[in-house]
Amino acid sequence: MDQVEIFKALSNKTRLQILNWLKEPELNFPGQLAYGFDDGVCVGAIQQKVGLTQSTVSEYLTILQRAGLVKSTRKGQWTYYQRNEEAFAALSQLIQSDI
Repeated sequence: MDQVEIFKALSNKTRLQILNWLKEPELNFPGQLAYGFDDGVCVGAIQQKVGLTQSTVSEYLTILQRAGLVKSTRKGQWTYYQRNEEAFAALSQLIQSDI
């Protein structure tokens, strides 16, 4: 776990908001309920909710993925993202024990 990368990823208000939304995708992305959330949330749905360009949202998601905070699944032309809860558990442990 690269602590610096994680804290850099968390230092942006929009990236924090995306992580918060992904914590409860059923509540935050109701348009995807019919398809389920097994693979996460479609990047298009995230982009639509956040209201930024697709390239900016993709960059933010790449930063979060590089830090290990989200996982992606590719299905055809679509990419889905979900939180990496194991990373959040490790981060919580790090904060409690080392910081």
